[in-house]
Amino acid sequence: MTLRQRLENLPVGRKLLIALLVLLAAVLLVSNLTFISAAYWISRQSVAPQAMHTLGALLATPELSSRALASESAADELLQKLHDYAPLRAAVIYDNTGRRLAQLYRGDPLDLPEQISTLPAWKKNEMRANLLVELPQAAGPPGHLLIVASSELPGAFYTGTFTASLAILLASLLLWALVARQIRRLITRPIRDLEALSRQVTRDEDYSLRATPRNRDEIGNLADAFNTMLSRMEAREQQLKRARDDAQEAFDHAQGLAEETRHSNRKLELEVQVRSKIEQKLTGFQNYLNSIIDSMPSVLIALDEQLYVTQWNQQASALSGTSIDDALNQPVFIAFEPLRPFLTQIRRTSEHHQVEKIERVTWTFNDEPRHYALTLYPLMGGGGRGVVIRIDDITDRINMEEIMVQSEKMLSVGSLAAGMAHEINNPLGAILHNAQNIRRRLSPDLERNREAADETGVSLSAVNQYLQRREIPQLLDGIQQAGSRAAKIVSHMLSFSRLSNRQLAECQLPILIDQALEIAGNDFALMDGFDFRSIEIVRDFDPQIDRVPCIGNELEQVLLNLLKNAAQAIHQHPERGRGQIILRTRLSPPWAEIQVEDNGGGIPENIRKRIFEPFFTTKEVGQGTGLGLSVSYFIITNNHKGQMEVQSRPDQGTTFTLRLPLTSASDTPAS
Repeated sequence: MTLRQRLENLPVGRKLLIALLVLLAAVLLVSNLTFISAAYWISRQSVAPQAMHTLGALLATPELSSRALASESAADELLQKLHDYAPLRAAVIYDNTGRRLAQLYRGDPLDLPEQISTLPAWKKNEMRANLLVELPQAAGPPGHLLIVASSELPGAFYTGTFTASLAILLASLLLWALVARQIRRLITRPIRDLEALSRQVTRDEDYSLRATPRNRDEIGNLADAFNTMLSRMEAREQQLKRARDDAQEAFDHAQGLAEETRHSNRKLELEVQVRSKIEQKLTGFQNYLNSIIDSMPSVLIALDEQLYVTQWNQQASALSGTSIDDALNQPVFIAFEPLRPFLTQIRRTSEHHQVEKIERVTWTFNDEPRHYALTLYPLMGGGGRGVVIRIDDITDRINMEEIMVQSEKMLSVGSLAAGMAHEINNPLGAILHNAQNIRRRLSPDLERNREAADETGVSLSAVNQYLQRREIPQLLDGIQQAGSRAAKIVSHMLSFSRLSNRQLAECQLPILIDQALEIAGNDFALMDGFDFRSIEIVRDFDPQIDRVPCIGNELEQVLLNLLKNAAQAIHQHPERGRGQIILRTRLSPPWAEIQVEDNGGGIPENIRKRIFEPFFTTKEVGQGTGLGLSVSYFIITNNHKGQMEVQSRPDQGTTFTLRLPLTSASDTPAS
């Protein structure tokens, strides 16, 4: 059946409502598109150029221009002040020779000219609004500042437009509801009354009933015609009744039919007995089916054609909180409120006899978000049409899929990390070695330096004074620190990607945990005014666990990373009171479990899914490499063949769980 045929078969009231709804949606969509297009054109033609001229005038002062063109760091510092300026897309500072000195991007990098001489050719292909501002100098030719405006409207405009559209939509829906109510009162209800009267006449065979015309329209004329038909049928029924009475009198006088009547009565008695037994069996079978339905782990709800509940199992009561007595003979959206958004799919299943599937919905059950899959089956029977709703809990499956995706991601990044680390090590070593050689060749303590200075007529003390004046040693310190940090990152990458061939050894787990605590306490003693020893440490060790096969220093590294992260999470949320870290060990064959639980601020859902990704960190630049948890995950899952999980919710703390196999892989064949 085509869509046009389906629309033609809809009731008159629904046709009117659908047409009105389509009209309102079209008007709202066209008006929004027109308004957004006009605002975008005005912003591009007027607002952005004016803002760029104002910004250029503020930055073209001699004081700011001289400071910005002094060095790349000063130019970059000036551009960083523009980072939070929303209309800005990119900015570039050119020195007095026309060379690009510093650049700033908001979003993805743009292909901006390296030399100011290529700027005219670049402008021919650039669609965004831009402005070139001259930066005057006290002496010498001026520098230039290129400003590129963003082509996007501010987020507040979209928010305002969305809010206004939503208000208009709500008002339109209210108007639509009022019109729908009037259509239901003037058209749908009289038709349904007439339909109900015809069903009652058919069921009761009472032709004395009459329809009450509400209005003098086509429906009222139809009611009059229906009443005329009932009058004629009533007259014919009376004639039939008189003929039946005559036949009954003739039957009473027929003595020969008495024996047949008694035989018929006996037959009816037997039929009644058989029917009674069938009803008992049906009742028992119904109870048997109810027991099977109640024992199913899925939620099962059966609805009639009007979407009233006819069947309701125990899982439905547990999930919805509505008992079976309160749910039966109630509309499904009252008995099970979360199903209200899916009434359209439920009605479509009932009307078109097709299976509908909703792959994933999230509801809160026992104060915990759970994922469910909905399947709608059409139901046909002697009682008419209906729908069977099956709701399955797929939370465990979703979690398993996330774990599988995480494992695949870790495997793919491992090989990439190894290649990157080897490629970076060589130039990094050259940088550190050359920085050290520069320091040595500027030192007046070396004889060869003094000889070279005498040969060229240069005073080493004067050179060192100049270097101190220009802060050259501090720059070398920065190179040394940056190189050391890069070397540490490369070391982490190699450790992450390298397969371990070390042998597991029996280690005393409580002693190993205490050693990690001692190292963490020394590491955090004076960092940012935070004392690790002020945190309450709770040890909850299982006496059944003592020695566990593991690589001691690697497991200690994992515990130290978790303790550091827990202490930082507590330090960032002092409003939660005194910090507490709980260390647990549990025997859960075939695993030995270690749990590190803190009462910090917790981890949001969008961050929790990515914490084991390499180089992902929420810390500030210079405070974290994003490899701590990824390396820890690699050590537990690859080197120890164990498992590592995290459970966390905002404002409820975080718990990391480590599972180590009680028997190493090398011991399994021997046992």
